[in-house]
Amino acid sequence: MTLTRRHGLIALAIVAIAGLLAAGFAWWLRNYERSEEWVDLPRTGEAARNPLYVLKLALIADGVRAQSRPRLQLGEVELGQRDTVLLYNDPRTLTGKDEATLLEWVERGGHLLLRTPPPGPLDVEQALPVLGAFGVHPRSDQLCAGLDVEGEDPHVEFCRGRRLDVDNIESTASLHWGDESNGYVFARMPHGRGVVDVVSDFDFLDNDSLKDGPHIALTRQLLDPNYRAGTVHLVYEAQMPSFWWTLAREHWRVWLPLLLALMAWLWRRSQRFGPLLASPAMERRSLLEHVTASGEHIYRYGYAHLLHEAARKAFLMRLRRRDPQAAALEGEAQAAMLAERFGLSSVEIRDALSTPIARDHAAFRSRIAMLMRMRNAL
Repeated sequence: MTLTRRHGLIALAIVAIAGLLAAGFAWWLRNYERSEEWVDLPRTGEAARNPLYVLKLALIADGVRAQSRPRLQLGEVELGQRDTVLLYNDPRTLTGKDEATLLEWVERGGHLLLRTPPPGPLDVEQALPVLGAFGVHPRSDQLCAGLDVEGEDPHVEFCRGRRLDVDNIESTASLHWGDESNGYVFARMPHGRGVVDVVSDFDFLDNDSLKDGPHIALTRQLLDPNYRAGTVHLVYEAQMPSFWWTLAREHWRVWLPLLLALMAWLWRRSQRFGPLLASPAMERRSLLEHVTASGEHIYRYGYAHLLHEAARKAFLMRLRRRDPQAAALEGEAQAAMLAERFGLSSVEIRDALSTPIARDHAAFRSRIAMLMRMRNAL
């Protein structure tokens, strides 16, 4: 192939690719157009965990002092005389001490809002906190109640909540919603200077529902007794879930890799239960026994200085390979350098390098051991 023909093919390929790109770009412009679109991002922070977050912001915007928290915390938060407390969760989580404190506070002028227990197993014979003090008995019925607000579409509410019965409702409740045969979805009961409201369900005032006009109107009527007179306390989880259950359910992306890393570390550090190590060969064992017997024989007949000299030479030979500068010195200079290297005193170094007195068994053993330790440390 000539050079001119090759250049022609390259130019033809470039023109073809440019044509394809131009055609693709024209097709893109013809079939697509630029537009803007709003996409709701997932909720984060308090908005993700607090179902009453929108209600809190709406109350603050309307000039009402409002705060929300997951637990009641009666021992830490002081309730004012005209405050309002809304318990979003199951009232069965209240303790006897909480009940007595809340009733005393309501009697001084507080406004307490409760719901009936959510659908599920319920012991009808057991008196419920606060509700039992007013003769309120939850029913198993779950019937919707119509809600009509002028200028808004008709609504139905409380479809997922239990209805309730009230003993002597005409004398106990100042306001009620429902009838005796089908049960009630709301009852307001005066207590001292304050009032207690019991509602079938609070689903109409959570973050996703409060945007509807009828829900806003119903929420405003519920909060009316102490509206703007005190602080509204929105308790959205009267009892915190178990720490371990929350960790296992929501934070597995953290603990699962850590658990796998821990198991891998334990496996690496664990003892291996494999076959036993083979015994030394008979010839090698015989050689070791022979060396041991020879040393004992030499030591027994008063030639311990020869054994010490052999250990000393072995130490000095390795010292020449590892630290030629120290091996080239002699006397006190060598002892001082070795003492600094091994963290010992010069006296111990001089004793280890000097030949022990004959039959001084303790000096022989200590000097041999010192030479071996220094040799192994090199």
